[in-house]
Amino acid sequence: MAIPTDLVPNPLFGREIAPTWWSWPALATSSLLAGLLVATYVDAPSAVEDQGRRRGWVGGLLTYFAVGCPVCNKLVLLLLGSAGALTWFEPVQPFLQLLAVVLLLWALHVRLKGELSCPVTNTLNTDHAPSIDTETHVSGGSSHA
Repeated sequence: MAIPTDLVPNPLFGREIAPTWWSWPALATSSLLAGLLVATYVDAPSAVEDQGRRRGWVGGLLTYFAVGCPVCNKLVLLLLGSAGALTWFEPVQPFLQLLAVVLLLWALHVRLKGELSCPVTNTLNTDHAPSIDTETHVSGGSSHA
């Protein structure tokens, strides 16, 4: 994300307005959270439908808009023009980043919640394990197992 937003200078992308003071910490925070979120997908795929995927993607996209140059973003320029990008979009960028972090944290929480509490199934093999009768019948004051 640092290359297309030109936080890291490169010959492919340019930036008309200098990055804000919070761009690097914002990018580092989102990158760390996105990396942790992606790491939760490394294990075998689960049969449970993924609840965090959309939040993660939206969080990453919002980070791109938040740390990017307001007048270099073609979508913002088409919607607001250059004056609107500086007047309306640039002041909103910190809030977009805050929302991005919240979404990434939420997505990570949803993914890790499934890792912390797994369903437990009874997989005892009754051929090799001794039988334990936990049911007690009471009739006439005596118990029979």
